[in-house]
Amino acid sequence: MIISSNKDFERDYKKLPKNIQERFKERILLFRKDQYDPILNNHSLKGRYSGYRSINVTGDVRAIFMKNGDEVVFAAIGSHSKLYG
Repeated sequence: MIISSNKDFERDYKKLPKNIQERFKERILLFRKDQYDPILNNHSLKGRYSGYRSINVTGDVRAIFMKNGDEVVFAAIGSHSKLYG
C-alpha cells in the first residue's frame, strides 16, 4: 500500500498539536495492518467529500482520504466541526 498526502493535508497536519500528530502516526500504522480496524471507524463520506473516506484519529479529529487501488492519498485532517461544519 502506498500512502501519501496532498499539500492541504500537510499544511493542516503541521498546525496540529504534537500529541495529535503522534496519534495520527499510530493510526497510520494500524491502518497499514487493517484498514477496517474498529478503532479507525473507516467509513465513506457523502456531500462535499463524496468519494472520500474518513478515519478517526482521536475522538474529535478525523483524517480524510481517497483510495485508488493500492494508493491512499490523505486530503484533509482536523476536528469534526472544522471538516464537516
